Amino acid sequence: MTHLSLSVVAGLTELPGRKSGQFGFTLVELIIVIVLAGILGAVAVPRLFDQRNFGAVAYSDQVRGLIRYGQKLAIAQNRNVFVRLDGASAALCFDAACAQRVLPAAGGNSGSSATLQRCGNSTAWACEGVPSGLSITAYSTFYFDASGEPFLASSSQSLPTQTIVIAGDGLNHNVVVTTQTGYVY
Repeated sequence: MTHLSLSVVAGLTELPGRKSGQFGFTLVELIIVIVLAGILGAVAVPRLFDQRNFGAVAYSDQVRGLIRYGQKLAIAQNRNVFVRLDGASAALCFDAACAQRVLPAAGGNSGSSATLQRCGNSTAWACEGVPSGLSITAYSTFYFDASGEPFLASSSQSLPTQTIVIAGDGLNHNVVVTTQTGYVY
């Protein structure tokens, strides 16, 4: 006749090297977990609070969206929409001098301190200022015609493919406007 231990019958198996009825962690296991948590806290957590890592990506997404909006607006309203990249901001206007400002799609721009400072203290303009710590390559103004094709503002020549570089976190983030189609990626 075979005798089964109570722990096997109840569905519990005993761990090797432990007395029956002992469960939990050893002191060595607890110390290892605490040391690993300390290393993770010292290395990973400070990176989460460094806004420069996220700022360049976020701003490049804003610029990309702003330029796409300008192209779609030019097609929808059957008129030219100018994109101004002056190194301090990215803005949309209905004329090359930016006297006629384009209203933002959501009713207001981001309203950040950099945007207010670099966009005439206005939230009612499709304009985004470059946040501090970031830089953007400045190109001459270009525009989208009613068909969505980009042209140089200084002449009626088709805009060659432009790569707008946004830097600030040790990496370059590109916003590309293609020639002929005006596709922005």
